[in-house]
Amino acid sequence: MKLLVTQTLPEAVETALKDVFETTFRAGAPMTSAEAAEALQSYDAILPTLGDQFTAKAFKGDLRCKVLANFGVGYNHIDVEAAQAAGIAVSNTPGAVTDATADIAMTLILMTARRASEGEAMLRAGKWTGWAPTQLLGMHITGKTLGVIGMGRIGKAIAKRCHFGFGMNVVCFNRSEVQEFEVPCHQLDSIEEVMEFADVVVLALPATPQTRHIIGADQLAEMQSHAILVNIARGDIVDEAALIAALQTGQIAGAGLDVYECEPVVPQALIDLSNCSLLPHLGTAALEVRASMGFMAFENLSAFEQGKPLPNAI
Repeated sequence: MKLLVTQTLPEAVETALKDVFETTFRAGAPMTSAEAAEALQSYDAILPTLGDQFTAKAFKGDLRCKVLANFGVGYNHIDVEAAQAAGIAVSNTPGAVTDATADIAMTLILMTARRASEGEAMLRAGKWTGWAPTQLLGMHITGKTLGVIGMGRIGKAIAKRCHFGFGMNVVCFNRSEVQEFEVPCHQLDSIEEVMEFADVVVLALPATPQTRHIIGADQLAEMQSHAILVNIARGDIVDEAALIAALQTGQIAGAGLDVYECEPVVPQALIDLSNCSLLPHLGTAALEVRASMGFMAFENLSAFEQGKPLPNAI
């Protein structure tokens, strides 16, 4: 099977792939739609990553490819309906990313609530003059209320960390009924209710046409002035301009972001905000996790070649 891998992967994963498949490795910027279209006509299988533009128009014409084994749980860069209409199976890598992404959520919650980014910037700039009783006072998160928008695997992992680690109460909004799990969780009827009641709001939704800008000016207006928003899902879930306005005016106390609406472009207005903690999409950036994701994609490819059901078919 002739395979294209669109980005550099951990060495052990690349070794496994090239030992089994006729593998071509590319590197550099994510694939454009035109490059994706060419690849679909040239390879039996493709292992794409975030940013590769497998749009509807890429699936036109005489296609050789029969499987896209996506590296990552999110697949909003792939038009799955168009792929399946063209007879191409699509898979992803759920499970492997859960704990690492939840850990990044906790990192951003603490960084933002305790103004760690602001403090580090002050120290690095040589502006720290020593300890003072009222310097950089932030929010103590122990005992506060966590609001989770999207209570899937990752949302539940965040809830567990916050409840058992910091004694936080948990409320959530989810499009379907959340089945009982280890954490006492009160499911509310709307996103706006969660925004109103929570001290910390974490977004853990998949990116779909329906969730684009699901958090906008109206939803941010419901948040308490001391509350913070954390996004570890996808950038276009949030109306970035509305978030910038809410942060600039002090409508909300802060935000912690690992994802952005037009990655890798980050608006200068966000960079300039001292009450915004910014990470460069580090959600799964641990070697063990990225290797697990790669081997999960490898298993999907192997199953396809053997004529078996894909373990993680979308």
